[in-house]
Amino acid sequence: MSPRIKICGLTRADDIRLANELRVDMCGFVFFKASPRHLSDEQSAGLAGQCAPFVERVVLLVDPDDDALDRAIGAVSPHRVQLHGRETPTRVAEIKRRTQRPIIKALGVATADDLKTAQAYEGVADWFLFDAKPPDDGLPGGNGEAFDWQVLDAYAGATPWLLAGGLTPDNVSQAVAKTRAPMVDVSSGVEAAPGEKDADLMRAFVDAAKQGHQA
Repeated sequence: MSPRIKICGLTRADDIRLANELRVDMCGFVFFKASPRHLSDEQSAGLAGQCAPFVERVVLLVDPDDDALDRAIGAVSPHRVQLHGRETPTRVAEIKRRTQRPIIKALGVATADDLKTAQAYEGVADWFLFDAKPPDDGLPGGNGEAFDWQVLDAYAGATPWLLAGGLTPDNVSQAVAKTRAPMVDVSSGVEAAPGEKDADLMRAFVDAAKQGHQA
């Protein structure tokens, strides 16, 4: 069975239409002003409204306060909320109650020890997103950096997960074959420039991801 596919950081209507055509499973909309993929409420609402019915809408936020949550939910009416900051398990539970949406909690990974962080979120987050651990002064995601996928062999939790971090059309098939990831998440790996997806790269990524579980 092929992994599910999420394309994050979408900013243009043409990219949404192609995502629909490729029948990706999720489209992600970024609400983080430091990101080149950040959208205003109006922009995100317009783009989200163009997602096909079979595409789940995901909002990505970083340490959001309640007002930011309410605005993102109101703009996109997402199926899921992705948290990419340093939200504590208690805060994640609060956000889940407030939004009434399943939560994807992003966790930075560099070594097997980093996976211990996931233990505190078991039973709170609905999905984990394992991403490359960013530098202290870097953006929390979308940096195009990969990590040693073999580290994920140490994850023994029960929460389903997505693989992210430096995935591209050239390596996603290998990544899926090595990790048996049930879902993959890509942003910069299918871009011509930050926030501008490349149609050929999007097509190639989807095709390559589907080949991974056949390896």
